[in-house]
Amino acid sequence: MNEKLRGRLSDKIISEMVACSKTKRVTDGLGMYLELSPSGGKWWRFKYRFHGKEKRISLGTYPDTGLAEARGKLAMARLLLRSGMDPSEAQKSNKYVLTDMQ
Repeated sequence: MNEKLRGRLSDKIISEMVACSKTKRVTDGLGMYLELSPSGGKWWRFKYRFHGKEKRISLGTYPDTGLAEARGKLAMARLLLRSGMDPSEAQKSNKYVLTDMQ
């Protein structure tokens, strides 16, 4: 992937993020973002469109799923989209689909 289109986040930036009063989204690019909850949780999400519907899937939680791993899962999800498959449905039918293909 083109580095200019992604890579706005770094491990240092992520580790310094703190919870705020409302859910906050910090984008990394290409539809992936880190969602911070008021309780301090951090979830990787991928927001995309499939057949005209907006959808999103979880790519894991931080720090269990690091930035590099989340980007790898994003690449697999985008590959599924390009091949005409819905990453959400693929994830439901095989829990490990985004990691097995790496």
